[in-house]
Amino acid sequence: MPHEPRTPRRPGEDPALAAFPARAPGTRRWCFADQLGPHFLDGPDQPVLLVESKAVFARRRFHRQKAHLVLSALRHRAAELGEQAELHRVHGYAEALDRVREAVSVCAPTTWSSRDYVLRRPGLTVLAARGFVATQEEFAGWAAGRGRQRLLMEDFYRHNRRRHDVLMDGAEPVGGRWNLDHDNREPPPRDGRIGVPEPWWPEEDEIDAQVRADLDRWAADGEVAFVGDDGPRLFPVTRAEALHRLRDFLDTRLGAFGPHEDAMLAGERWMAHSLLSPALNLGLLDPVEVVQAAEQRYRDSVATGDPLPLNSVEGFVRQVMGWRDYIWHTYWHFGRDFRHGNALAAHEAVPDWLADLDDGAVDAACMSDVLGDLRRDGWVHHIPRLMVLGNYALQRGIDPLAMTDWFHRNFVDGYDWVMVANVVGMSQHADGGLLATKPYASGGAYIDRMSDYCRGCRYDPRKRLGEDACPFTAGYWAFLERNRERLAPNPRMRRALQGLDRLKGLEEVVEQERLRGTGAI
Repeated sequence: MPHEPRTPRRPGEDPALAAFPARAPGTRRWCFADQLGPHFLDGPDQPVLLVESKAVFARRRFHRQKAHLVLSALRHRAAELGEQAELHRVHGYAEALDRVREAVSVCAPTTWSSRDYVLRRPGLTVLAARGFVATQEEFAGWAAGRGRQRLLMEDFYRHNRRRHDVLMDGAEPVGGRWNLDHDNREPPPRDGRIGVPEPWWPEEDEIDAQVRADLDRWAADGEVAFVGDDGPRLFPVTRAEALHRLRDFLDTRLGAFGPHEDAMLAGERWMAHSLLSPALNLGLLDPVEVVQAAEQRYRDSVATGDPLPLNSVEGFVRQVMGWRDYIWHTYWHFGRDFRHGNALAAHEAVPDWLADLDDGAVDAACMSDVLGDLRRDGWVHHIPRLMVLGNYALQRGIDPLAMTDWFHRNFVDGYDWVMVANVVGMSQHADGGLLATKPYASGGAYIDRMSDYCRGCRYDPRKRLGEDACPFTAGYWAFLERNRERLAPNPRMRRALQGLDRLKGLEEVVEQERLRGTGAI
């Protein structure tokens, strides 16, 4: 039977979901490493506590560039604040908090474990969470008003747009349409180029050099272990850098973002994406200011007679105030047990080649390219995550909780709240359909249509049997057969499951993929 997460508790029933106060004047503000922007303070002069905990990196093997990004951001924030901040380099949080002799407050952290920790800490004032468009109380009110209806992202997104008056003409959306998503699914250009400038890149400084030296020493001493390549640092660690990247995106890439938002190109790993998710998730930018900046750029372009494509602007706004906010709120709404969903009974371990980001072990062009980008950069955009990495794990029956942990550790923008809903719900369908109405499984034909990976690949996306059979094409049919009974009640899977009965050589395909297992493809 599909896993059913526990019934979400109303705010106040679970201490971690309590209605917290908004401000705590006269306190020193403890800012976690994802709360580094000025909007996490009650005033520009508020004293700050920053804690650098080596224990966080010692527990699990993180991508080297993720560790660098977090430490660099913490240390840069301390340097910016000067005497206004205390930076404690300790093994665990308690060691730092025990040293502070004044009243301390903290904005509610972004994960269940951290929130539980601050709520257990005596004398610590916990405030309402910041860094998202809607507050938790607002989302709870909206969800309660939905009654027994599914909490669809599209409905919440429209609610957020109306409430903040973003891309609205009175009561109607600009352009007369809410959802321009289908305008953003064009296949990539055949020449493999989308014709946008290279993104702006930050320059490393002496703080980065010290971070690199510390990480090298920790690894050499055996205190921590990393995966992935070291630098150069590609993502902002200061507010100034984050604002620079935002302006660069609005100036040079926003107009091209929409049409090929869902496309993949081997030679264009950034496409026209904003690359703002790491800065947003470090708290360097407020998502409201990002959305307002994009809308203002659109309205300015209309006023000058050279309007930016609305599908590009709306698609970007949808990512920031739609999907990002929705994922954050569903992380809390569906409760602590949501991460343990396993509706498709997937129990395979993450294979070593995937755990090690070993793109050299892989023949499939799509997987090799995406894994190589992840090894080098600690980042790939949302479609390779969903339709290559996630699609592979879904087809092969890899444990969704293990995949959630893998995504969390290997992506520079990965946090627990980000990955639980995205992986357990969206990618692996382990929630039984709470987030997505059907599994995001596809054969090689989709990858062929939306990328240039299949040209020259040793596998043929049209074949499901034989040495050159595409592992995604064959894996798709094996996945459906393995989960036939579990997916049968889903009306959106009816046509795909009917195709199983017409497929020639199904038993051979299933056996071929059983033997392939989770070996490098």
